[in-house]
Amino acid sequence: MSGWVGQAVLNAGIIILITASGGAFGKVLQNSGIANVIGQNLAKANLGMWLPFIVAAAIKTAQGSSTVAIITTASLLAPLMEPLGLTSTVAKALAVVAIGAGSMVVSHANDSYFWVVTQFSKMDVKTGYKLQTFGTFIEGITAAVIVWLISLVVL
Repeated sequence: MSGWVGQAVLNAGIIILITASGGAFGKVLQNSGIANVIGQNLAKANLGMWLPFIVAAAIKTAQGSSTVAIITTASLLAPLMEPLGLTSTVAKALAVVAIGAGSMVVSHANDSYFWVVTQFSKMDVKTGYKLQTFGTFIEGITAAVIVWLISLVVL
């Protein structure tokens, strides 16, 4: 445990634990059916290209995993693409990018990526929130705005 392998296990242990917890919470969200209820209600709000971003960002923020946010949002929005008017190839591609943008938003304590960045760069949690969480918020919002602007031009 005192060698480099032991240190690697100690450093990775907390990250693996948080990742597993996020995956478990994501599965609870999927199985509860709450995602379907929220998605169907938001589809009526006429948010267009913002809907995939908002749903992915909400799921990512709630449970921490970008992968779970992407998969859950994609499965939720697939049957809603026609009612949302996102049926062309370009609209579908932009919706995928919007989901990706939403999955980048708000990396915080329930996200294993937050711990990878803070632990390996020796940041304290407060600094991690200032830099990592705020940085990912700006990153996701910027990507969403660009997707929205592109959708205004091409759709």
